[in-house]
Amino acid sequence: MKRRIAIAGGGAAGMMAAVAAARAGAEVTLYERNDRVGKKLLSTGNGKCNFSNMDMSSAFYFSRDMNAVEHILERFDNQAALSFFHGAGMLTKEKRGCLYPAAEQASVVLDVLRLQMQKEGVTVRTDDKVLRLRPREQGIEVVSERGSALYHRVILACGGKAAPKTGSDGNGYALAQSLGHTLVPVVPALVQLKCGEGWLKAVSGVRTEAKIRLYVDGRPAAEERGELQFTDSGISGIVVFQMSRQAAYALLGKKQVEARMDFLPEFEEGAYQKWGRERLADRDGSQSVEAFFTGMLNKKLMLLLIRLAGLKPTEPCGRADEKKLRKVLSLCRDLGVSVTGCHSFENAQACAGGVPLSQVSENLESLKQPGVYFAGEILDADGKCGGYNLQWAWASGYIAGRSAAGKKDT
Repeated sequence: MKRRIAIAGGGAAGMMAAVAAARAGAEVTLYERNDRVGKKLLSTGNGKCNFSNMDMSSAFYFSRDMNAVEHILERFDNQAALSFFHGAGMLTKEKRGCLYPAAEQASVVLDVLRLQMQKEGVTVRTDDKVLRLRPREQGIEVVSERGSALYHRVILACGGKAAPKTGSDGNGYALAQSLGHTLVPVVPALVQLKCGEGWLKAVSGVRTEAKIRLYVDGRPAAEERGELQFTDSGISGIVVFQMSRQAAYALLGKKQVEARMDFLPEFEEGAYQKWGRERLADRDGSQSVEAFFTGMLNKKLMLLLIRLAGLKPTEPCGRADEKKLRKVLSLCRDLGVSVTGCHSFENAQACAGGVPLSQVSENLESLKQPGVYFAGEILDADGKCGGYNLQWAWASGYIAGRSAAGKKDT
């Protein structure tokens, strides 16, 4: 007799789990609360769907149990993901290590998964949210908005709390807790940071290359380099997203968080100091301060640094305090902002925290309730930008799906 498996959640991990379980011989029913599956997947990678990365290692992930993360990723790696999608007929391309569908449309990835589920006979129940799980002698009873049914195995792939408009409202966490699981505190990840400086509106919208160091209670916590964007109330861009989870956890712990920005990261410090001394020595005293610094950085940003150093852009260089001129040069390499908060889950691309990996087996089966498995963002594992969170969805979904179907040869 075929194992009857229910999957709660029609996102990336849920769809992969459904295909894997069905291919392993199970009879699969997927429950999706939205009117269609894969709603969140359509927005990934700005609609282009960066689905994995050629540079794949656990170093791009965060968890309280990194050994477990590494083990899962080794069992279904980026090559396995490529093989899966190529086998389903999808052409792919690589851009600076990031993997995309050749068409650069997230809808292509969704269509491939949807068609594979159809091919494998997966039953999809849309507009049907799973409300409760009830362990029974014969299996697990799934109670949904449209009724109840008994299954041999259940896979929770409900996502986390990021982008709740797509259906990730944290319901999966409540289901896990009802089975006896605890949670690693859940915070927004890959999200903008809020800062307390009043001058931010003067540079809102400015984009610039930068190296950012994050400090927590005065100690270095993270460092990233990439494109930074200023907003009315803080800082954004991939370089900020990459360290936002560390900021979120520090703020949750009531710690002081600061970000320090270097707008000329390509310059070696000694060479920059030498250039600055020579530049000041050769300055034309009659030109304005603004003219003297023109050409170094984005104009709006440069004007801000001039004012922060206590200078007026229109005053002549010859009358300007040399210490203040040097201060401008220093601010180009080290401008600090106080991080006061993160944007909400509504704005986050992912979330950190969730069901601890220590509470599931190596095949992602619950150690609290046999017969229940986990996959995707509901688990305490999150990755950086670059296709890492989707690779986790593919890997955990595939392993949970095959394991729930009774296959241990992944």
